[in-house]
Amino acid sequence: MNKTNDISYSSWLDIPIDSDFPIQNLPYGIIKSDKGIRVASRLGNYAIDLLEMYELKYFSNIKGVSRELFSTDSLNNFISMGKEFWTIFRIRLFELFEESNTELRDNQNNREKVLISLKNLTVLLPVKVGDYTDFYSSIEHATNVGTMFRDPDNALLPNWRHLPVGYHGRSSSIIVSGTPVHRPKGQIKHDNEENPIFSESRLLDFELEVAFITGKENEFGNAVPIDETDDYIFGLVLFNDLSARDIQKWEYVPLGPFLSKSFGSVISPWIVTMDALEPFKTKGPNQEPAVLPYLKTTGDKNYDINLEVYIQPELKDAHKVCSSNYKYMYWNMNQQLAHQTINGCNIRIGDMYGSGTISGTTP
Repeated sequence: MNKTNDISYSSWLDIPIDSDFPIQNLPYGIIKSDKGIRVASRLGNYAIDLLEMYELKYFSNIKGVSRELFSTDSLNNFISMGKEFWTIFRIRLFELFEESNTELRDNQNNREKVLISLKNLTVLLPVKVGDYTDFYSSIEHATNVGTMFRDPDNALLPNWRHLPVGYHGRSSSIIVSGTPVHRPKGQIKHDNEENPIFSESRLLDFELEVAFITGKENEFGNAVPIDETDDYIFGLVLFNDLSARDIQKWEYVPLGPFLSKSFGSVISPWIVTMDALEPFKTKGPNQEPAVLPYLKTTGDKNYDINLEVYIQPELKDAHKVCSSNYKYMYWNMNQQLAHQTINGCNIRIGDMYGSGTISGTTP
């Protein structure tokens, strides 16, 4: 870890003590304000206008930096610069906002140019998602679903402990948090009826997930070795894979989800980098039986990230309905990406990979 993960450091910018966006985070996103659309970071309740900072020469010593990385409506160009660039840029951003650094702190005119209150902007989808895979990597969730949809005594299908099960989703309906979602319609087959009916979904469900965004491409036909997968993962977003369970139950055999999943998949607007998440690495569950060599990882590959879901009806208070943690994932990100490419499948910058619902070890 470097100083950007050291919690003893703080920023000269006033940040609420309970903020998820301290100086140790510095995620990336796309904002729209009266100055237009551009790449930004976030600190407390402010967006950091990275295009404005580039114009003011704060990044002039970073190799490869250009205006095109920031004057755009997606992070894809920025992400394409690679892992070494991501780390160097993050360190520079941290330095500029650390409380002892005077370069920006003591320049009131420049501060007003680069800091935008969240109240004065709109957050947009952070990346152009070329492809989207949704995995099914929580053993507790897979067991719960198998119990509901099939035989409780055989909840896990025979392949589940041997490979990261997944399906190819619909990237066009990935939307940023806050986008209105219409209730889906489709075929529904009730247990006591002979034939299906066409209806609006009556069993609309959330799925608490985390998704990772890829930042490097492999050539078509070339698998990504598992010990190189870290170089391909840029960061994480929260992911609510909305699901129409009544449509899903009828359509998912034999090929899996279709209309039940493609009507709106919601991600958070800020991508948290893997560099920022380094202190939260932790050991994952024991995998039995032992995985095949191409899926074998070394070291801590899971992440200790507390997760909660609240439901807030219109004009009423929010109510917490569940708590979980990303550390419970049976199949980790590295295994998911290695499996995705083992057949020679090529991945692209900005591709998204959902974890599947993250259930924990308790009800």
